[in-house]
Amino acid sequence: MQEAAEGSVSCIVAEWSGWSRCAKPCQVSYRVRRRHVLQEPRNGGAPCPHLEEQAGCVEYQSHQGVECQQSLFPALITTGRYGKERKKQSVPKGQEILGYCVQFQLGPIPGSCRQVRAPHAQWTKYLTQGHLVCVRCEWPAQDARSRRCYGDGGGARENQLLLWQAAGHPRCRGTWERLGQLSDCSCPEVHSLIFI
Repeated sequence: MQEAAEGSVSCIVAEWSGWSRCAKPCQVSYRVRRRHVLQEPRNGGAPCPHLEEQAGCVEYQSHQGVECQQSLFPALITTGRYGKERKKQSVPKGQEILGYCVQFQLGPIPGSCRQVRAPHAQWTKYLTQGHLVCVRCEWPAQDARSRRCYGDGGGARENQLLLWQAAGHPRCRGTWERLGQLSDCSCPEVHSLIFI
């Protein structure tokens, strides 16, 4: 680490804000969180880090609270490690709904899933046709009224192919077949995912 010049003052930033709502409801979109500068750097002090982050999301209701037509978009998924990070944050009162897990068998995986630069989407390289994945449904993806996650395939017919898309990697999308709901997510970590 480079030593700061004598009398230098490094940048200090506030904690991250909470995540915003999705920019556009009823479609795969993004949400934003921000932090502001508490102290600007001076005299060669360390510069400020990024002040804004974006993450993929889907809201299944319009901003007026009208439910979207579910067949319009795929299930949005990400790695199960994201869920562990989420557990570190407190769950709002009234949202302590127990989750559940659904097992799917992956269909063909497009080559674009392996062409990934973003560190948060590296998990998509390990998706392989025919492999089983466990996808956890929990707050905040879980609807408070129905206690279900959109895209979990609960109403699907047997052998029906359903759509999925990787959060943060829009070109990584494919199909899967719902094998059933599990009481426990027992897939290896690389095949353990969560609904967003």
